Amino acid sequence: MDLSAGMQKMSVAPESAGRGVPCLRCKGICTGFQPHSWRKLCQVCRCCPEDHDLYSDAEDDRKIGRLLTDSKNSSLTARVKGGDGGRIYKRNRMIITNPIVSRKDPTFDTITYEWAPPGLTQKLAILYMELIPKEMQPVAGTEGAYHRRRQLLRQLPVYDVDPAQCLSLSEGEVGAMEEFVKLYKQDALGVGEVALPGEAGTAKDEGKQPQKNGKKTPQETSSAPNGTVTDCNKKSEYHCERCKQVAPLGSPVVFAERGGYARLWHPTCFVCCRCSEALVDLIYFWKDESLMCGRHYCEAVRPRCAGCDEIIFSEDYQQMEGLAWHRNHFSCVECEQPLTAKSFILDQAKLLCTTCSKSSKRA
Repeated sequence: MDLSAGMQKMSVAPESAGRGVPCLRCKGICTGFQPHSWRKLCQVCRCCPEDHDLYSDAEDDRKIGRLLTDSKNSSLTARVKGGDGGRIYKRNRMIITNPIVSRKDPTFDTITYEWAPPGLTQKLAILYMELIPKEMQPVAGTEGAYHRRRQLLRQLPVYDVDPAQCLSLSEGEVGAMEEFVKLYKQDALGVGEVALPGEAGTAKDEGKQPQKNGKKTPQETSSAPNGTVTDCNKKSEYHCERCKQVAPLGSPVVFAERGGYARLWHPTCFVCCRCSEALVDLIYFWKDESLMCGRHYCEAVRPRCAGCDEIIFSEDYQQMEGLAWHRNHFSCVECEQPLTAKSFILDQAKLLCTTCSKSSKRA
């Protein structure tokens, strides 16, 4: 029996999550998420998956856990007991309880942050959050919490990590993707560290040399507010890597170990160099001396299909005006007819056949 035909393409269709979930962007117009067979959008409203609140916190934590597993930040994951051997993201939440003074029995105002930088005292974590625009603070039940979850989907697509979440990869493409993921975990992936200026990295800092036997004397070290050990011999002034403005000594900043601890960023400046979006949960990719989100790092290394939004691991694909498509996805976004060797219009990254292009102009 010839098995070669069966091995030519591995059917690894992703699960159809969130079917029927209303669109948060359309505000009631969409009757519920209906996934396209291969495009990453809703067939009803044409909005993207991140505009539908498709996934639970537990699902998000599993996806980020998979991303961080086998990386230098795997300590931020934990093995799930009784599970399939996978690891889950140990997302740090922060709950702040403030008493409300009244004439009657005392009551409390509780604020829950769905994510906060790990390893900090609550005081330093609160200082960090106060530097983030209010509309982006991930307070449970607010627009900021929704923004965070939307950015998780946008910046860190699960199909950039897990071949099983891709539509259809050949055996060779699965191998190429696994190697691609292995290399970026080894060479580029990182999680930002929050600390006060001069109080992160210590011995890893490129400008510091260990003393005899690799140890420093008690006079040369001290405990930082976030639990790290720091040199007493600090600089008197620090500047943000992005905006070049002064970083106050008493104000938390973000460090990226991949870039070296001589660099630091204001919390609002810790952004992707391509899209200028704040890096969700401080997860970054380091390339060409710059911070990038996962989406734009992957696109900088491999082409991304403008049709299905997945990274292309085949060498046989269509290119046009800086965009790329899998051969079988080079089709009209409206009527879906294949456009290889046919006339078409490329309108703001939308691929249209001539008939649909004329119809859209008349509408």
